[in-house]
Amino acid sequence: MKTAVTAAPSDIAERQSAVRIMAFGDSITGSPGCWRAYLWQKLQQAGIKNTDFVGTLGTQNCGFQYDGENEGHAGFQAINIANQNQLPGWLSSTKPDIVLMHLGTNDIWSNRATADIVTAFSKLVDQMRASKPTMKIIVAKIIPMNPSNCAQCGSRVIALNNAIGSWAPGKSMANSPITVIDAWSGFSTGSMTGDGVHPNDVGSKKLAESWYPALVNAIKG
Repeated sequence: MKTAVTAAPSDIAERQSAVRIMAFGDSITGSPGCWRAYLWQKLQQAGIKNTDFVGTLGTQNCGFQYDGENEGHAGFQAINIANQNQLPGWLSSTKPDIVLMHLGTNDIWSNRATADIVTAFSKLVDQMRASKPTMKIIVAKIIPMNPSNCAQCGSRVIALNNAIGSWAPGKSMANSPITVIDAWSGFSTGSMTGDGVHPNDVGSKKLAESWYPALVNAIKG
């Protein structure tokens, strides 16, 4: 007969006190989205270990072991996620305390209107708060785009990022703040992507650095 293995009280307490973090986005977040691996590594190196990265998608290979569950759905658009009410199910399955959102790249590639993307963001934020009224939400001004088949994508990214900067303060709440991080500035599509869109290893490390201060504040706050 097998002997039941009982978790030590300290292990149970650590799991119960862990801050649940959902990285939410498209292929930049999930395929393989190694900025998440470097971000987790930076937290570990700083002694911030009370975290649990959550998502319905599993860990991708980034060269070392890390907590890699995520909600980075390749090819997905913010507008479609909102219109099809896909987020509530993911939230119900994972119950995050903090959401990191880098979203809109595929909307831009499909020439969706900036105002419609921001409207989708508002609905997604409302769904996050329905899941947890005190949700902490960190939204990225997304990284630049310079794909060979979309000459206008670069300017559309700038328009979206400007809109995010204007939108977030009005949507933020004291008990559920929205923090905007600037992932665009200092990010070079030439040296930090392989295709003008998706981060390479250098870009992944740069993106992790962009998220890190705001995430630490949210974890400790």
